[in-house]
Amino acid sequence: MTVPLDRHCSVELQVSAERVSQVRRIVAAHLRHWSLELHIRPVCRAMDELLTNVRRHVGDGDDCVVELRWTGRHVTVSVADDSSRMPRLLPAGGGLSRVMALSDSWGTCRTPDGKVVWFTRYAEAAQTAGLLPHPQPPGVRVSRRTPLAVALG
Repeated sequence: MTVPLDRHCSVELQVSAERVSQVRRIVAAHLRHWSLELHIRPVCRAMDELLTNVRRHVGDGDDCVVELRWTGRHVTVSVADDSSRMPRLLPAGGGLSRVMALSDSWGTCRTPDGKVVWFTRYAEAAQTAGLLPHPQPPGVRVSRRTPLAVALG
């Protein structure tokens, strides 16, 4: 399936604390634009974990690519770097455990230049209800629009 251009974002960066916060703001802006406000916090937290792992295990200042895609049903975030060292899910918890808790699925794969770590979340845009008049329920009398004359006497 081809993702429309307005539902895809790719950012190349050298990993550092400052760049991670910039990418977080970019991702949050795209999610807001796609009406996925409820997913901003969990998506950004899981992405932070992936970028923190790159900083910790690959090195500060190394190049990586963050991609954000929304298919209309799922948001996928992937982080590609040039290290062939594959991440592991540690029994004591940690970065990937947090990613797993914040996502519906996650995984890794080798690439010719290194690896990609990704996660997905089920995310449909919020449906907005239009302001349409509701039909009168059966059995309910319609009220009069003009008041009855009241006889004083």
